[in-house]
Amino acid sequence: MLDILSNIVMGFGVALTWQNIALCFLGCVIGTAIGVLPGIGPLTTMAMILPVTFWLSPVGALIMLSGVFYGAQYGGSTTAILVKIPGETSSVVTVLDGYAMAQRGRAGPALAIAALGSLFAGSVVTLLIAVGGPPLASIALLFQSADYVSVMLLGLVSAVVLAHGSVLKAVGMIVLGVLFGVVGTDVMTGEYRLAMGLDVLFDGIGFVPLSMGLFGLAEIMVNLESAHVTGMSPKPVSGIWPTLADLKQSFPAMVRGTVIGTAFGILPGGGPTIAAFSAYSLEKKASSTPQRFGKGAIEGVAAPESANNAAAQACFIPMLSLGIPPNALMALMIGAMMVHGITPGPEIITKQPELFWGLIASMWLGNLMLVILNLPLIGIWVRLLRVPYGYLFPTIVILCCIGTYTISSSAADVVVMTVFGVIGYGFRKLDCEPAPLLLGLVLGPMLEENFRRTMVLTDGDWSIFLRRPISLGFLLLAAALLLAVTLPNIRRSREEAFRE
Repeated sequence: MLDILSNIVMGFGVALTWQNIALCFLGCVIGTAIGVLPGIGPLTTMAMILPVTFWLSPVGALIMLSGVFYGAQYGGSTTAILVKIPGETSSVVTVLDGYAMAQRGRAGPALAIAALGSLFAGSVVTLLIAVGGPPLASIALLFQSADYVSVMLLGLVSAVVLAHGSVLKAVGMIVLGVLFGVVGTDVMTGEYRLAMGLDVLFDGIGFVPLSMGLFGLAEIMVNLESAHVTGMSPKPVSGIWPTLADLKQSFPAMVRGTVIGTAFGILPGGGPTIAAFSAYSLEKKASSTPQRFGKGAIEGVAAPESANNAAAQACFIPMLSLGIPPNALMALMIGAMMVHGITPGPEIITKQPELFWGLIASMWLGNLMLVILNLPLIGIWVRLLRVPYGYLFPTIVILCCIGTYTISSSAADVVVMTVFGVIGYGFRKLDCEPAPLLLGLVLGPMLEENFRRTMVLTDGDWSIFLRRPISLGFLLLAAALLLAVTLPNIRRSREEAFRE
């Protein structure tokens, strides 16, 4: 316990430098603004600002990107409650009771409970990362290459099961991502693979051009098709602080939402959106008066807002402890780490403690900043909705092009980004979720490297995956998930949940 306290103190020493405080604040402001604006998600934003982080220190880059991620969860609830427009998909369910409360003149307590629930969940999960991260990393040091192959397979299978829409399409996107990941030079033989004789592909498909095209440019094309309504008239906000009765009703929902959000954040393929919907469903089923939900039940705001922020920060547990991203957003974080020459994995905590503990401490600071930002500045955030998208998208396109070009001063990277922008737009029209592709892109090379290492060490003995208990356990979990999703009742329930 003393070691954890001393490490936390060291982390605050890193996070409280003026540079890192400024970067944390900047990330929170950008994340909140992105959460408020519909149609521009944290994945797109993080892809766009990733090149900017090349000029920052590794810990500063991760602090800013983290602030964008969990800041978007806060911002999405503001417009969901005031104007019935969720800025983030994870805030969709908040509309049901949050907007109903606003119509009854209780917008202030709804916004305050959303902020306090997010602060509670973020603080609890950050403490969980601080306490559980090092032991989990110690366990991860016992993993051998065969075990990593199995845990990555579990991650890919989970991404398929939890992806929106068709399971078959999700499998196709995962496979395509893995194939994109192995394009370039084979690290063992030096041979070119799938490069089609193009110089730009000899070193592989760039992570930043692909992610910025697939999410940045494609998102712009989709948004231009569906003209977003501007000039909304938000409900007036008065009496911000909730009553004691509101807090008593909300606190159990915050606790349950935090637990659910943590579970879905750690689970490969999970994330804030699924966590928010699951928390809301649980509250409605557990309530003795379920008829109140959808008509202004304050628990219907507390539970999903706690869950989505808990999930956003719990995603860091497998990413920091195992070096394995549970979703596309964490894949971007791993991309940022690799750009700075940091190898993701359990050794980060022991070899680079300043980075790990500085990031943990910044999460506490960031959550506090977000409460201060969200409540007093509500009017400013709502005014952002009045900015026509026609003014926003040219700026976004220019930033994407500049960011991609500055990585290696190569116009070819801008061409690659444009190509993947068109491909990403095609995926959206075909109802194929592109996030599993990004996960496959990151996990594909890691999966191949560990699989080939295992085969070399065992002289091609495939039974090693079944003889090692850790590997066998993960494979059984993956098989159980695949079996479950093929069962008619579970498949029907999954489709109904995503449709809802």
